[in-house]
Amino acid sequence: MIRTTPFHDRLAPRNATGLWQHWSGHLAAVKYQMDEKFEYFAVRNAAGLIDTSPLYKYRITGPDAEGYLAGVLARDVRSCRDGQAQYTLWCDDAGHVVEDGVVFRHSRDHYLLTSAEPNLAWFADRIGRRRVQIEDVSAQYGSLAVQGPRARRILCGMVPELETLRYFHHTQGTMGGAAVHVSRTGYTGDLGYEVWVESDDASRVFDAVTEAGAGQGVIPVGQAALLMLRIEAGLVLIGVDFHSSRFAETDEQRSTPAELGFGWMFRDVATTDRAFIGRDAIRRELAEGTSRWAMVGLVVDWRDWDERHRAAGLVPPKDEHPVVWEMMLYDDAGERVGYTTSFMYSPALQRHIAMARVRPHLAAVGSRVQLEVTIEHRYQTVTAEVAKPPLFNPPRKTDVPSPASSAPSAAAPSASSAPPTRSSTTTGVPA
Repeated sequence: MIRTTPFHDRLAPRNATGLWQHWSGHLAAVKYQMDEKFEYFAVRNAAGLIDTSPLYKYRITGPDAEGYLAGVLARDVRSCRDGQAQYTLWCDDAGHVVEDGVVFRHSRDHYLLTSAEPNLAWFADRIGRRRVQIEDVSAQYGSLAVQGPRARRILCGMVPELETLRYFHHTQGTMGGAAVHVSRTGYTGDLGYEVWVESDDASRVFDAVTEAGAGQGVIPVGQAALLMLRIEAGLVLIGVDFHSSRFAETDEQRSTPAELGFGWMFRDVATTDRAFIGRDAIRRELAEGTSRWAMVGLVVDWRDWDERHRAAGLVPPKDEHPVVWEMMLYDDAGERVGYTTSFMYSPALQRHIAMARVRPHLAAVGSRVQLEVTIEHRYQTVTAEVAKPPLFNPPRKTDVPSPASSAPSAAAPSASSAPPTRSSTTTGVPA
């Protein structure tokens, strides 16, 4: 059965295209405008509203909650304080990634964990004798991401604490008379927040947010634009940039945290006494340097791209629609050295960019590779340069303004050598 989200009644009339797709059994808009670039630029220049309600949400409580999560999550949740959140992973015994998500800490015995795919059974099977309860609260709450440079201005009038809320922190408040939990998180690589609310109150909250954003260029944003935004932000997507080790058929389809660029989560793995799933394999990989791949950003040489297409009598394409299948990468000697996982033309950076896996010796910023493309039914290569992700990384994403100022910054980062023309149960909010 296909379900609708708590915000569907408000969003469906705004969907001028009538295009929907399935997300975890829910209807999710592909795009609301006839061209998803309108929605993309709303996030980069004003603010966009993204319905993220289909995310799975698990409430984890009990006296042993912290110790339990410290053992099943790869990143050490003990460093997360009340009111903070962590991007995290969970792995199998061989150190391969099962999935990623965000964990929100309310107290030592009270957490909320989100994920893109269902994981309840995986976590429940690992409780053992610990005094821990895990509850799937996915259907009880809606979540609305408000993302873009004007997000703070729009929301802080209703929840003043957001004025100084730090990146990956969360707080409580009210919107439209409904209790909400707001986190400074998102999937766009921009300044943004996610509003968590009980499903029955979702319409009231949506109305309050749209009223607060009236006249500021705020519009709903669908999945097509979101996929563009997350590539610029260097944010991995399960099923595209990596696959869950639970469903992979071979080790070629599996990834370790280090191979996805998350080695920074394990800086103390050589000295810590924390036992977590996959620790020994991860520790050995980092110590011995046996990672097969390194996840990097790529920026295509625009001159080479243009010359190759013009030589074939073509106008050089600038297509922002993501390519989410592999494009091969070669070194100057013609040896295959990697592949892209996500590729697009970035409207903000005005460059073709990619998230890619390369052999570790080519992971240094500035390394050169050759990207295989098809031009007029023939394989050709264009030069690309390794860059450090995220390729779009505005200061506003993580800045903390003074309490007196919530004005958005219009400055956008640019790529080098650019062409001439990136809660608690008692309050009724998720916890």
